[in-house]
Amino acid sequence: MKFCNFGKVLKISVLLACAQLYGASATFASSVKADYLFDIYGLPITNSMFTTWIFTAVIIILFRLLIWKGAKLVPSCGQQIIESIIDGLRGIFEPLMGEKAFKGAFPLLLGFFSYILIMNWSGLLPGVGSIGLEQQADGTTKFVPFLRPANTDLNTTLALAIISFVAWIYFVGKYVGLKGFLKDTFGNKADKKEIALPIYFSLFFVFFAVGCIDIVSILMRLLSLSFRLFGNNFGGEVLLENMHHLAIDLPRWASWIIPIPFYLLEMLIGLIQAFLFSLLTAVYIGLLTGHEEHE
Repeated sequence: MKFCNFGKVLKISVLLACAQLYGASATFASSVKADYLFDIYGLPITNSMFTTWIFTAVIIILFRLLIWKGAKLVPSCGQQIIESIIDGLRGIFEPLMGEKAFKGAFPLLLGFFSYILIMNWSGLLPGVGSIGLEQQADGTTKFVPFLRPANTDLNTTLALAIISFVAWIYFVGKYVGLKGFLKDTFGNKADKKEIALPIYFSLFFVFFAVGCIDIVSILMRLLSLSFRLFGNNFGGEVLLENMHHLAIDLPRWASWIIPIPFYLLEMLIGLIQAFLFSLLTAVYIGLLTGHEEHE
């Protein structure tokens, strides 16, 4: 069987990424708001939206190239990469969600992981955040990059959180139902046979109050998912910008050495955040679907 040496591929990729850092400089990180670039039929397009379109096309093309000849009994290197990602995520998500919910939700979870990972790593590429134009606004000159990492825009991360939330509603409704959700959220979990009846009935009020708190926590997932992803990415870009400014007085051949450890750190954080977002979505769904399937 043809074997793809993933360790060697990763090592070469890291070395190439480090080599590309020479002369790269992130300059947009001080701006929280995405910058306007142009209109399409009256629709304003920002640099984060433009980056999303470009790297979404990259994701589609990349996956098609990895398996451009289709799945084979003797897998190619690209097929091994795809199968390794799928098998790895399946081994983690399926026990959390149950078999039925996993089969329905896995394409979405794989999409979340791939999309967020590529978007997180896009900010590490030379030219992203450092190539653009200077614009005059309110008597001041502002640098506007053509490309800005999508996940440093709160609009993007909030949209991902909304998709995750809607998917949770859909899969819980499909595999658990409204009755099962209400029972799990507000129902009395005590065993009537093990405690006295007055205590058992009084626990209905306790579990109802706990259910109300659960509803609030469910709604807060929109904020927690979006702000966690946004904060980690935006903070990482600010860190990289500061490291570049710290090395600006060094000779040009040495100015890229200082940021290298932080670029490698951001690669790790980008991977963790992509996995964490997908994992939390799976956990939220599995809290109900996995429990129901086990019963």
